[in-house]
Amino acid sequence: MVDVGDKSITARTATATGRLTTTPEVIALVKADGMPKADVLSTARIAGIMGAKQTSALIPLCHPLPLSSVNVDFAFTADAILITATTKTTGKTGVEMEALTAVAIAGLTLHDMVKAVDPAAVLGEIRLEQKTGGKHGHWTRDGVITAPALRPDTAAVIVASTGGAAGTRDDTTGPLIAGWLREHGFAVDAVTVVADADVAAEVTRVLASRPAVILTTGGTGLSPTDQTPEATLPHLDRQLPGIAEAIRAAGLATTPTAALSRGLAGAADGTVIVNLPGSPGGVRDGLAVLDGVLTHLVAQIAGGGIHD
Repeated sequence: MVDVGDKSITARTATATGRLTTTPEVIALVKADGMPKADVLSTARIAGIMGAKQTSALIPLCHPLPLSSVNVDFAFTADAILITATTKTTGKTGVEMEALTAVAIAGLTLHDMVKAVDPAAVLGEIRLEQKTGGKHGHWTRDGVITAPALRPDTAAVIVASTGGAAGTRDDTTGPLIAGWLREHGFAVDAVTVVADADVAAEVTRVLASRPAVILTTGGTGLSPTDQTPEATLPHLDRQLPGIAEAIRAAGLATTPTAALSRGLAGAADGTVIVNLPGSPGGVRDGLAVLDGVLTHLVAQIAGGGIHD
């Protein structure tokens, strides 16, 4: 099985379709619920849902997934029953195979239900139509991967603080970072404060909105709850270790424990992400490092020179 342990947890969906080609007589009987066996469409729908839930047992190397939704629907042409299945999960890998399996099992069940009247019925054209979620966004049947364009001169701030999210601790670092970004010409979408356990989902959510810059603060140490580097790493196309080391070095000048920071910096599909420490002093040290490079870095990633 492919190791997906380092992938981000995202909302994922997939839609697949198929076709059972049969006779107009069968179509009329199915519509009228007149087949010798039980309710054809309801039985096939249940079978498709059960098939989706058993995908990892049916297909070698598929990851078992906690499906949050499976929908199986039918439509008719003059000589065919069209099958559509949509599967959803929130996880580290996609649900394409679950949608395809739902269509296949629903189609085989339809075949079993109509074979007494039309043993020559043909199940085919099973194919993936679209999928969403994960690093590549939205894939459609025509092969296009659609994702919102990067929004120049925009930024977001994520504060990883379990106490701050619970309201038991005041956040002073988020406003400090937001003010610095505005002074440097960035429109700040928001400053969000989340518990350490929720930082991975928040990084994924904010990245999907495609800001030019995301600065995080907190969660970079060795506490059992510190997870910001782990939440950031799966998204990075290219790391910028020089920036991360410069931030640590700036902190070391006054704070020996700055060496313990595991903060990362890099680019994620055009968005610059930098993990800053959680203390106001550590944030100021980090911003001092970024003061000379961030605007140039953003312009460079965009394919230009010095950012005006």
